[in-house]
Amino acid sequence: MRRSRFPLLRFRSRSALAGVLLAATSLVATALVAQGRGWGREGRYLEPIRTGLPEHRSGFMFCRLQYDRVIGFPSGFGWGTDYPRSDRNFMTRLSQLTSARVTHWNDGDVGHAVVRASDPDLFQCPFLFASDPGTAGFSDAEVAGLRTWLLKGGFLWVDDFWGEPAWQHWAGEIGRVLPEHRIQDLTPGHPLYSVFYALPKVPQIPSIQSWYDTGGRTQERGFEPGEPHLRAILDERGRILVLMTHNTDIADGWEREQDNEDFFYRFTAQAYGVGINAVVWAMSH
Repeated sequence: MRRSRFPLLRFRSRSALAGVLLAATSLVATALVAQGRGWGREGRYLEPIRTGLPEHRSGFMFCRLQYDRVIGFPSGFGWGTDYPRSDRNFMTRLSQLTSARVTHWNDGDVGHAVVRASDPDLFQCPFLFASDPGTAGFSDAEVAGLRTWLLKGGFLWVDDFWGEPAWQHWAGEIGRVLPEHRIQDLTPGHPLYSVFYALPKVPQIPSIQSWYDTGGRTQERGFEPGEPHLRAILDERGRILVLMTHNTDIADGWEREQDNEDFFYRFTAQAYGVGINAVVWAMSH
């Protein structure tokens, strides 16, 4: 798959990023509400709200992995966790905070799509995102499809799974896909932490509901205390095949950016910092 290098603006501090986000927020909210896409709570999706891919792909496209949920944990609702608001918000912010072009559907909605690992459309998606992967189960066809796609140049990022049991389940599933590769921690010395924004560490971001219920704790409710981790599977050249943010919910920082002002200031800038760094890395390496 082709990789393109985007000419990018650079903000080196969280406060600068928060200021830009805050200035843009009211305009984005007005536009989405006018389209019938408000910022209030949306339902839990069992099926994608769109099928296929945008016909005209002129820039970055956010693809989300749909999978069968085979085990349950106190956090997350399977593949549709944080969908579709996080996907839409992230695409919008990527186009505002960088000079990267993004794909749109014909009706103007930003180009987010949902694919399965066995879907041929996967090979039109150089970037793939999955929520709550600690509940995922892959069929043999999905294992084969995901493996082929990753080894041909795909980049998978999985986010929002908490605790050791969810980690062990996910490690087993991705181990079926890439049995010859090992998982390793990416420490702050890795260039992904500074490819666009300067990130001192991976932040621990809870779901907003957990944050409400626990009185502001960053540890997701229902789990033993655990540190956030940024882990990855790399190929022999150091290219990231799979990026994993464990014990943190980065996408909730995108999804809930307008639901609570305190949540915004504490978590949203960090969430977009991690997300944009991941996309810039994926599309330039």
